[in-house]
Amino acid sequence: MRNALKAAALATALGLAAGSASAANYRLNPFTLAYEGALTENAPGEVNIHPVTYDLDGIRIAANVYTPANYAATKKYAAIVVAHPNGGVKEQVAGLYAQRLAELGYIAIAADAAYQGGSGGEPRNVDMPVHRVEDIHGMADYLSTYPGVDAERIGLLGICGGGGYALAAAQTDKRFKSVATLSMFNSGRVRRNGYQDTQLDRIQQRLQQASAARAQQAAGGEVLYSGDANLSDEQIAKLPFDLYRQGYEYYWKTHAHPGSTFRYTTSSLLDLMRFDATEQMALINQPLLMIAGSKADSLYMTVAAYAAASGTTDKEMALIDGATHIETYWVPKYVDAAVAKLTPFYARTLQ
Repeated sequence: MRNALKAAALATALGLAAGSASAANYRLNPFTLAYEGALTENAPGEVNIHPVTYDLDGIRIAANVYTPANYAATKKYAAIVVAHPNGGVKEQVAGLYAQRLAELGYIAIAADAAYQGGSGGEPRNVDMPVHRVEDIHGMADYLSTYPGVDAERIGLLGICGGGGYALAAAQTDKRFKSVATLSMFNSGRVRRNGYQDTQLDRIQQRLQQASAARAQQAAGGEVLYSGDANLSDEQIAKLPFDLYRQGYEYYWKTHAHPGSTFRYTTSSLLDLMRFDATEQMALINQPLLMIAGSKADSLYMTVAAYAAASGTTDKEMALIDGATHIETYWVPKYVDAAVAKLTPFYARTLQ
């Protein structure tokens, strides 16, 4: 309640309507959080947020740790690593779910990927699977020594692209006692085949472009980028998939954050296009929960990964009725539905 009142007062002071777009406006939040219901202060006895930094393979990682109400470092808590979507940052949907998990009594961490957002690394917006998977291992490293965390009770939640990388991380990192995904996006498959496998005839062309970009970069030339576009509302409306149309709306308008971008180095495609999150799914022997919207045009990726998860008998695929991919990021009833599935899952697997 105190956070809500403070948000309303802040919006009023700036002449904005509280409860509308202001709730997701990072400029109105002292922690630059860009989601509705975000924390606006650290109050005694309530869920608190702790911006932290740590070193991972020589790169400074920026993260937010959320602690539950009445947190005490002398107690022992289960903890959950939250991996953000492609192009996203810790202040958006990853932060929302980390906050909701802290409300359930967990210590949760959301970190910006190396080379992205508030984390270090040059050139900017390198997007290689090996780094994204290492980011998840690194969050587990950090949480394992965080005051109050029971290192034997660490779970994992990956959202969108972070979901694909979460699956890859959990295949070998058995510190994760259970793994859940939300609107899982298999980055390698999409970068290789196109969304819904619509660009199979252009694979070799894109590989040539990526190879040329790598050569130019190695020779000291300009770093080339892909995925960057400045589209008008009319152009966005004509995009062929809900994920892209609603993604532009979410990332560029309603929940925009300056650290968030679709842009990635073209040379990253050399690594992305040979990656596949489902390639070693049989290695996952932990409890697995995969959540997706029933109307998500990305659902085919969750279905494929779930079918490939032959190494665990404790698995469930849960569909959120009526939800698209992006709507699971922010629409309250769909977020509540996802949390309603995560709640008993983590309670059982991290007990």
